[in-house]
Amino acid sequence: MSGISIRNQLPGRVTGVAAGEAMATVKLAVDGGELTAPITREAVTELGLAEGSSVVTLVKSTEISPAIG
Repeated sequence: MSGISIRNQLPGRVTGVAAGEAMATVKLAVDGGELTAPITREAVTELGLAEGSSVVTLVKSTEISPAIG
């Protein structure tokens, strides 16, 4: 994607959307695994996100919290 400084860009597909009153949780299938992203319900609507939507996930390294599995 041009014009975006975030270098970690992962193409994927939405596998689920769970919307609450203000926030939503979006599950994304990407090569090698699955990601879960908390975003506003408004953003889900504005981006037109639904199960099966193709997306490019932008990941800022400062926003990653690794865990031991």
